[in-house]
Amino acid sequence: MGTHVVVLGSCMLDLVARIQRLPLPGETLFARSFAMFVGGKGANQAIAARRLGADAVSLVGRVGADAFGERILAALAADGVDTAHVVTGGDAGTGVAIPMVFDDGGNSIISVPGANMQMAIGDVAAASDVIAAAGALLLQFEAPMECNLAAARVAREAGVLVVLNTAPVAACPPGLLELADVLVANEVEAAALAPGAPATPAGQARSLLGLGPRAAIVTLGEDGAILATATGLDQLPSFPVPAVDSVGAGDAFCGALAVALKEGRELAAAVRFACAAGALAVTRPGATASLPSRAEVEALLVAHPPGR
Repeated sequence: MGTHVVVLGSCMLDLVARIQRLPLPGETLFARSFAMFVGGKGANQAIAARRLGADAVSLVGRVGADAFGERILAALAADGVDTAHVVTGGDAGTGVAIPMVFDDGGNSIISVPGANMQMAIGDVAAASDVIAAAGALLLQFEAPMECNLAAARVAREAGVLVVLNTAPVAACPPGLLELADVLVANEVEAAALAPGAPATPAGQARSLLGLGPRAAIVTLGEDGAILATATGLDQLPSFPVPAVDSVGAGDAFCGALAVALKEGRELAAAVRFACAAGALAVTRPGATASLPSRAEVEALLVAHPPGR
């Protein structure tokens, strides 16, 4: 199995506008700048895992038969991601995301899923041999839930590590959380999944763990992440970096986590590795454009050893 990671998820083209604030109803504002980047949580996490040292990465997804889809496939291939199971065609165009990035690096995003939501159980069945032979399966909620559930079942039956990123917020089908080895959520997503949880990251992490995964991680942005397992809680700090654009940071975290776990790192060490990848991703604009290399992550870890 090694560090072969399979990602099932979305492919989007990000149309990014840098703005000072959101416009009011009826108001038009000038953006500071505009750029296009390849994105989507599936594509981002696949490229992140490849750049961070996965021996092989395969993406299961869909794009439209259009110029945006061609651009995404070319970018994936350039990073060494296997796109044999990215289906092209259908009656929907390639998905588009419209991130609006603020001066402090924060963002709000409008998503047009397009072809991503035409993924079908048949796509998972066609990729089942690849999933079963992988070291890890990485899932998120920018894909039809029935596909996530089917892929997780294939992985669990084959003994493949399942990392489930519950982004964006969506209703979760019964049984999916129990199939996850590791669940990753930010504070907003954690609150939606466990609405009765204490309004603290520690309380959220404990509540998520109670929903069925073997480990639960709540990401906290510049405050790092908190890890809950059956043996207790670990608080993993982030790293001091200048924030430029937070788009893609969560995807860098997830891709890094899957790679680190399959390399044999203990959970807490894997989360620290993932925090470093997420921190580096906020230091430059764009989604895939911001995803760091393995060398960059290792350098940041060396510069900031644990406990300092």
